Amino acid sequence: MKTADKLKILADAAKYDASCSSSGSSRKAAPDGIGNAATSGICHSWAADGRCVSLLKILMSNECLYDCSYCLNRRSNTVQRATFTPEEVADLTINFYLRNYIEGLFLSSAVYASPDKTMADMVDVCRLLRNKHKFNGYIHLKVIPGAAKELVQQAGFLADRMSVNIELPSEASLQRLAPQKSRQGILTPMKQIGEDFTGFQLERKKSRNAPNFCPGGQTTQMIIGASAESDLQILNLTEKLYSKMSLKRVYYSAYIAVNDEPLLPALLTAPPLIREHRLYQADWLLRFYKYQSHEILSPAFPNLDERLDPKAAWALRNFDFFPIDINKASYEELLRIPGVGVTSARRIVTTRRIAAIREQDLKKIGLVLKRARFFMTINGKYLGDRSLSHHHLVSAMCKVEPPVAKKLLHGGRQLRLF
Repeated sequence: MKTADKLKILADAAKYDASCSSSGSSRKAAPDGIGNAATSGICHSWAADGRCVSLLKILMSNECLYDCSYCLNRRSNTVQRATFTPEEVADLTINFYLRNYIEGLFLSSAVYASPDKTMADMVDVCRLLRNKHKFNGYIHLKVIPGAAKELVQQAGFLADRMSVNIELPSEASLQRLAPQKSRQGILTPMKQIGEDFTGFQLERKKSRNAPNFCPGGQTTQMIIGASAESDLQILNLTEKLYSKMSLKRVYYSAYIAVNDEPLLPALLTAPPLIREHRLYQADWLLRFYKYQSHEILSPAFPNLDERLDPKAAWALRNFDFFPIDINKASYEELLRIPGVGVTSARRIVTTRRIAAIREQDLKKIGLVLKRARFFMTINGKYLGDRSLSHHHLVSAMCKVEPPVAKKLLHGGRQLRLF
């Protein structure tokens, strides 16, 4: 099969993998090499739906040994199969880079022959790019669960970012829908990458000559809606992954029905994109707003409200915490106000060191006043409507929901990359 035909098959097979962000690496160009990966990520273009499309995003192979119920490339499916050689992937990457089509590589794979064989071929791709072609651009490598520890560590010295897809939020769902995979098999390389990343980061603080291991950190991805876990279970797992595995980011992928499988839910309409959107918002609260999963959701409220973003929903459930005086509140308290982000909270703290914030300063600071006014005071003045009941306040907050969420809630469809 010609390389161009393989590319058509294996680029299409990779389209369901969402975790292809490129930020966090600072690999510099060598004098005798080509390409580089900047701290803020690679130079990229964007699709109409906001997704990065500048990486050459392909599978090494779609000839899979496994028969996961939710996967298009499962062994029992009748699809066109192909496998690249390491040399073909390396040559494609370099040729695409020199033509200015891409700035880096995102490489994943189905498991063919064995986990070790698959992982060894992917490591060979990285080795060819780094050593033979002197390529210093961005490489994101998917780790194959079950591969030898030595191969995982070799990959970490060559790639900018690595990821192990956790796929399903619980071991019970994994056993039911992907019985050839195990929770331990997924968590073992994830833990190894986290420990090696932390260890070599400490070594580099002591010596500049210490090797740089996976400088962009690691990520993972979960399929949302293929199994029955609540949002509370998903966020509890996410919180543990961030704290124990040194993850850079967790990606959530709305389940898309690609197989006729009785074990899976039959989606008669669009994928659960609004749920995916809300989980990303809740994830943001965990990472940047100092929330904990048990604050966002609880056994009494196990799922995120589709009408409201998680921060607004928390504020309405804890309305006795408000209103907050923005001239007196701590940074952590400011972050609890809907419509106040990390940047605007910092600006408030910085500005009021010089003088008290006035109402006319709010627009310049950048907070979203149409949301924040219900939860704050400024110099003793409440900017919301005190006559609103809780029910009417919920309705008012729903009306100021950002346009993207409204579009998803009313059946907006997400564009595909390929």
